[in-house]
Amino acid sequence: MAHDGQDMTQMTTSAILPDLLTLTRVAVPAVEAVFERARESIRAMVTKDGRVSGALIEANQTAAHGLAWLATYQQSLQQMQRWAEALDADGKFGEIEQLLHQIAFGEYLHQVAGGIPMNQGEVVRLQDMGLGWDALSGFQSSEVQTLMAQANSQAARTRLVALMEDQAGATMFGASGLEEELEMIRDQFRRYAQEKVEPNAHDWHLKDELIPIEIIEELAEMGVFGLTIPEEFGGFGLSKASMCVVSEELSRGYIGVGSLGTRSEIAAELIIAGGTDEQKAQWLPKIASAEILPTAVFTEPNTGSDLGSLRTRATKTEDGNYEVTGNKTWITHAARTHVMTLLARTNPDTTDHRGLSMFLAEKTPGTDENPFPTEGMTGGEIEVLGYRGMKEYELGFDGFKVKGENLLGGEEGKGFKQLMETFESARIQTAARAIGVAQSALDIAMQYAQDRKQFGKSLVNFPRVSGKLAMMAVEIMIARQLTYFSAWEKDHGQRCDLEAGMAKLLGARVAWAAADNGLQIHGGNGFALEYKISRVLCDARILNIFEGAAEIQAQVIARRLLG
Repeated sequence: MAHDGQDMTQMTTSAILPDLLTLTRVAVPAVEAVFERARESIRAMVTKDGRVSGALIEANQTAAHGLAWLATYQQSLQQMQRWAEALDADGKFGEIEQLLHQIAFGEYLHQVAGGIPMNQGEVVRLQDMGLGWDALSGFQSSEVQTLMAQANSQAARTRLVALMEDQAGATMFGASGLEEELEMIRDQFRRYAQEKVEPNAHDWHLKDELIPIEIIEELAEMGVFGLTIPEEFGGFGLSKASMCVVSEELSRGYIGVGSLGTRSEIAAELIIAGGTDEQKAQWLPKIASAEILPTAVFTEPNTGSDLGSLRTRATKTEDGNYEVTGNKTWITHAARTHVMTLLARTNPDTTDHRGLSMFLAEKTPGTDENPFPTEGMTGGEIEVLGYRGMKEYELGFDGFKVKGENLLGGEEGKGFKQLMETFESARIQTAARAIGVAQSALDIAMQYAQDRKQFGKSLVNFPRVSGKLAMMAVEIMIARQLTYFSAWEKDHGQRCDLEAGMAKLLGARVAWAAADNGLQIHGGNGFALEYKISRVLCDARILNIFEGAAEIQAQVIARRLLG
């Protein structure tokens, strides 16, 4: 181990394992074999009369959710291997990339064998999934044993952080593996975030202010709101991968700014997938240009994640229009927007998702003095810990009028199905936001660890501090590759609800861990509101809740894996 002042390059040779890609190539199928054994075991637990039972999945929830996490790890390591092999083929698999790859495998193999943290207090182990040590037979190979024994060493973590210090000012630590066009987009939005967002974000947070309208106008000029909308409707027609890069870099500046495009993305997805030709022509160009700002109005006070049981009613009137009555909650950016993608029950005789319809419900944007001026609609702000730049609201509807022509697709009863079709993109985008928040935590913690002196040296020189920074960088890259893969699948017309869910599940945990560890590196200062890391901690916490709470996300993944 190097002493203070010793040249860190002396550690280079010993930090990286020889034949690294050969070792990890063997490890990928070893993890896959554990996953298949677990799936077989849990399927037996939850099958009744030859069919997978929802009640039995719920009764065996720890096992089922553990399977979702195990599948997420299996897919994560598979995508890290794909990333590493591609970089190696291009001659770009440098020392920092090798260390990221090596540490990722060393840590995640140990967690598969010994216990995967679903959160800080819940660790799922093989025995929870009905497996014994024999399930790890593939882990007995010399390659996997070498990775588990040596890959995530203190020497490797220390060397990685030394290289990260040498790369001060780099956009990210390690090559993303994305094509050059996407990296050009990243650089553009990274510069914008550094110049216009980061210097102001903490002030917006502390004052609990809406993000200035000027920022929205500038982002509109840069194409953020029409990024993936087809060119024929005034958008840029770019890939979901480009959406990931933009969301990541803007969220790195401030999650509120990185989330401005989310509601536009959801509204556009709804209209593209389920709207009539007339609705597409009317709404998509205005969404793309940010002439109108949409908000998503789905959740109700007593339903939470159980959207199928929502009660808000939309009653058809004699003139062919609708009147909406009911309550909604956790509606982001509700006051300043022009249109709501509103989910309501049009068939009062139903109690599940089959009676729901989606509306493009127009409203008048409010002001500070009168946030909800539209007749038939009231609202109140919900004060929140973080994620403040757009504000959260409770809404009430009493005879609120919606034009009949604004029923999405022109047909009742399709609302839930239409919404489900947007979840892949929404979860990919949320995973990208999580990566941005995690990267922000790493940026802030890294700078503080270099600047802060204790006991005669910078904090970064203490192994447990550098170890935290190293693991942040490693897990951010793992989550990044899983997210990019789900975006690639979406761009290539493949079903990716499973991979998108996994990316969101892992990304949210990684963001919280990065923020929490970043605050720990700050010590007492991290608990002071004046330090940015306190905001990042508050912002990170929501990621495990919105767009599907972690438990709901794991349940959805498990049902798909077992079905």
